Amino acid sequence: MGIAARDGTAARLAELIRESRCTVALTGAGISVPSGIPDFRTPGEGVWEKVDPMEVAHIDAFHRDPERFWSFYRPRFAMLGDKQPNAAHLALAQLEAEGLLDAVVTQNVDCLHRKAGTERLIEVHGSIDTSSCTECHASYRLENVDALFTNGVAHCSGCSGLVKPDVVLFGELLPEQAMNQAQELAERCDLMLCVGSSLEVYPVAGLPSIARASGGRLGIVTQGPTPFDSEAEVKLDGDVVDDMTAVLAALA
Repeated sequence: MGIAARDGTAARLAELIRESRCTVALTGAGISVPSGIPDFRTPGEGVWEKVDPMEVAHIDAFHRDPERFWSFYRPRFAMLGDKQPNAAHLALAQLEAEGLLDAVVTQNVDCLHRKAGTERLIEVHGSIDTSSCTECHASYRLENVDALFTNGVAHCSGCSGLVKPDVVLFGELLPEQAMNQAQELAERCDLMLCVGSSLEVYPVAGLPSIARASGGRLGIVTQGPTPFDSEAEVKLDGDVVDDMTAVLAALA
């Protein structure tokens, strides 16, 4: 898409945002790629191209071989902890601050929306910000987890139970309260702004359908196709930072 075409489409999305009484953003891994965080499924580049998620990111794998589990997650968490939000995260925070965005529902666990200043944030896949003991449920902030390791496994400093990051693994249910909030927002929004998500991972990928069934519109800012492209009022498929910057400029 050329610059002129992108700006025209961004202007249309800006118009939808202005008209909406309730706008909700749904974000996925694509919004964090410009911050240096690889996504999971891009052919040849995604995280799951290099490792089988069932071997390192399933709840059964955590209990069966916590050392192997942490050998994958420990360096990844250290890497994520240093990343900073990009202009797309900041654009959503600015929209919220200006009263144009009611909430952000994110599939990401990287805390970048929080760092960007988003206040109403629903993290449906959990967050790396904390880890918890699976026995006594003691909670540890990210910066304190590294001190818990013995022989490659994090153990609770109180009861010596296994410590697990507070992210949703394969084989686990999504947090009920977060999903209820996300579904409620989807039901009452006039506009769902889908940013950096392939909209293929359920149950979160069902939220656009809930919004559409309730009369809401869809605006998609995502590289590559999604199952909802034909239903969207607007689709921007360039660089997410450039596209969100153009939307903000059109709102100015």
